[in-house]
Amino acid sequence: MQTRNITVKNYTRLMDFFNPINFDAAQWVSMAKNAGMNYITLITRHHDGFSMWDTKASDFNIMNTPYHKDIVKMMADECHKQGIKLFLYYSLLDWRRDDYSYWTGRTGHGTGRTEHGDWNNYIAFMKQQLTELLTNYGEIGGIWFDGYWDQLSSDTDKTAKPNVDWHLDEIYALIHKLQPQCLVGNNHHMQPLPGEDFQMFEKDLPGGNTTGFGGAKASVLPLETCETINNSWGFNITDTTYKTTKQLVEYLVRASGFGANFLLNIGPMPNGKVQPEFQERLAYMGNWLHTYGESIYNTKGGYIRPQSWGCITQKNDTMFVHVFDKNATTVSLENFPYKKITKAYLLKDNSVVQQQLQKGTLAIQPIKTNNDEPDEVIVLVCKQ
Repeated sequence: MQTRNITVKNYTRLMDFFNPINFDAAQWVSMAKNAGMNYITLITRHHDGFSMWDTKASDFNIMNTPYHKDIVKMMADECHKQGIKLFLYYSLLDWRRDDYSYWTGRTGHGTGRTEHGDWNNYIAFMKQQLTELLTNYGEIGGIWFDGYWDQLSSDTDKTAKPNVDWHLDEIYALIHKLQPQCLVGNNHHMQPLPGEDFQMFEKDLPGGNTTGFGGAKASVLPLETCETINNSWGFNITDTTYKTTKQLVEYLVRASGFGANFLLNIGPMPNGKVQPEFQERLAYMGNWLHTYGESIYNTKGGYIRPQSWGCITQKNDTMFVHVFDKNATTVSLENFPYKKITKAYLLKDNSVVQQQLQKGTLAIQPIKTNNDEPDEVIVLVCKQ
């Protein structure tokens, strides 16, 4: 809608033939669980303003399509049934409504809007929708906001003030009142704002800036980084730039090396199915985590940040050294925080790993048992 300047009038016609007849919530949730995921973040309303649930605040919703079923309800029910937490993505930005302040924003100028509506009415609309989402669908793990950046004059100035008053204090208070345990995150590419419970990084590891809109420093809050399997967030029939399983494993592990969760995006096909290239990669991730999950789940980032050769994750006095570099003959860990290594072995098969700790530097000799493995995980049991 944004890149092709599709008008609101013409875009609305898509609603008449949106019919994902092969959508299967049980299959989706099972696929996520089998991939090793512990929570799902579901798009409830994106920048085009289309709502995926039975909302009373807008006619532009899934109940007015030929499909005529509440996707959010089906996913929420299935997540609760299968014991996986559900987060809800919600767009602050809207390319459709006249009361969204598009005239001060950076996007949505080509969708044919001419009227300047009442911003306070737009805030009330969002509060009504968020109340629905947090009242009618059981326990929600978190709200994942996006679009705040549309009202910033720059992506590089991390102290910039938005062109509008988002009323975030009211919105965040409403969320925490309706569901006190519900985490709030906002993809504004800046330092966390008051009332936010976790910090997210889009298509970058914490603190990274390969995209041009990253670069925000990691805070003390829980961290999450999100990435796509190809280069597209939604289904793109011409995008075949699929990341390899090695690239995806490295991304997951490096995120863990920073102490961050990894949110891996799925853009499903219009019929409701997930394309096979995505399914294959998810299955691989699940199998990899079945073997190596101990070095990822419930760990914190290493005492040093991720390096070119790999990275470290830690759990109490156990350190997991992840070696990606197949050419590394020795991995040296300077300023090692422990005085003694009681055990050093490969996580996969318990093979003994040679190591030597001298004058605060630990030298490890990777075994390289299998060059097809994307990550050689070495377990160090440490003692002061």
